[in-house]
Amino acid sequence: MTHPINIIITIIMMLVSIAFYTLLERKIMSYMQMRKGPNKNSIIGILQPFNDALKLLNKQMKIMQMASQMLPCMSPSMTFLLTIMMINMFPYQEMSLFDNHFNTITLLILSSVMVYPLLLT
Repeated sequence: MTHPINIIITIIMMLVSIAFYTLLERKIMSYMQMRKGPNKNSIIGILQPFNDALKLLNKQMKIMQMASQMLPCMSPSMTFLLTIMMINMFPYQEMSLFDNHFNTITLLILSSVMVYPLLLT
């Protein structure tokens, strides 16, 4: 059994690496279009992914008065939770949160369930 702190650190490191991969993608796309790319926040735009994440979390939702107010607020957290569960399916140096023989089937099930939070919004 792995320590929960190791799992949390691994998840945080994965999320930070994904943020920098999006920055790399945006930089490459901007150089292909012959422009500088995201560089508003700091030197060469290092803090741009974190600024985007904060902007996404602080975004106000437009909710209809008669509609359920819980479902649109709950769907991003469900998507995030399902994504983290899918990431933990892959073994990383004997640190797999779900250590069973049905990882492929569970991965397929979770990827098919990922549609439902999109339908809730």
